[in-house]
Amino acid sequence: MADRDRNKKVLLDLAKQRDNCCCADCGAPDPDWASYKLGIFVCLNCSGTHRNLPAISRIKSIRLDYWDDDLVEFMKTNGNAAAKTVYERAVPVFYYRPQQQDCVVLREQWIRAKYERREFTGENNHLQDVYCSGFYEGTLWKKGRDNKQFMKRRFILSEKDFTLKYFTKDDESKGPKAVIAIKDLNAIFQPEKIGHLHGLQITYLQEEHTRNLFVYHDSGQEIVTWFNAIRAVRFSYLKTAFPTADDNELLPWITRSYLKEGYMEKTGPMQREPFKKRWFILNSKDRKLLYFKTPLDAVELGAVFIGTESHGYSVRESQPKGTRGNKWKCGVTVETPDRQFVFMCEQELEQKEWVEAFRQVISRPMIPQDYNSKNTSACIKALFYETKHCPLLLDPPM
Repeated sequence: MADRDRNKKVLLDLAKQRDNCCCADCGAPDPDWASYKLGIFVCLNCSGTHRNLPAISRIKSIRLDYWDDDLVEFMKTNGNAAAKTVYERAVPVFYYRPQQQDCVVLREQWIRAKYERREFTGENNHLQDVYCSGFYEGTLWKKGRDNKQFMKRRFILSEKDFTLKYFTKDDESKGPKAVIAIKDLNAIFQPEKIGHLHGLQITYLQEEHTRNLFVYHDSGQEIVTWFNAIRAVRFSYLKTAFPTADDNELLPWITRSYLKEGYMEKTGPMQREPFKKRWFILNSKDRKLLYFKTPLDAVELGAVFIGTESHGYSVRESQPKGTRGNKWKCGVTVETPDRQFVFMCEQELEQKEWVEAFRQVISRPMIPQDYNSKNTSACIKALFYETKHCPLLLDPPM
């Protein structure tokens, strides 16, 4: 009969080893679960997907469940590093490897791709053709610009001309509704914002304005395939645009998550205008603060470039006096060389999070691409005017 206490101690010691102390699938620290068919240690969240793959993976708690001696020996002779050499042998360099904070569909499809479909073992490279070929087409549900309805639209992604196109009519001879340059495109999963587990936000520049497309697909595998197909074409574009850069330099620019999103109230340049509630997005990589009327707006209302302290930028918590119309009282003041911006947060926690986010951007040194504005000074001076003549946006760091 197995010694329960001894086996538990062995498993806990194994889980502390360098290769096993983080989840084999998402990197979360201190995994408490293990797959005794794959010989890997995983976190609670990833263990849920493994439970749905009983023919491939069997899950036990390393703290609470009973382990037979032979299963413990199997874990000792395997582990996360050994599994990685098998199941991640041929992961394309552009393919997104989900992290702990990523949404469910990304983590689930990563696990299924590795262990169920065995896409990266080197035996089934043909399964990668769908997102590696440089061409992908299909139908996605897209939110209408002026209403909340999602409608089926046909999308075509092409590496040949580095574009993403979508069509509103079945007859493609009438031309696409939009032709999106891969140069200006970003894609991130936004399930909570879009209201669908597979919600994907595609952002791009059109006539120097930031545009959003909100799409989803009922199939988790299909939407993640779209995401990685976009990353593949984006990576190809970056390799073409920056032939001397190595892969590690380019990878952070393929797709970029936002540093901070949420509602704040804003006032005008004179700080005598009434405050208005707006949805803000802080993009750390592009050093941009964008704002929209609602989270699902198709077009931004304004933008501001966030430079460094040496260029005259700073942020602080504040309680401005003499302002009008603000319902929220937790202030954030951003100083630029040409203007002071005042925002109001509803809660003190939000205030502190925004200030910390701004400080992260301000403290990060600028790179040459950050200076590639058509008219940086004019952009900074004209920002945050809610008119039809929105200011120029800085070129993306491409």
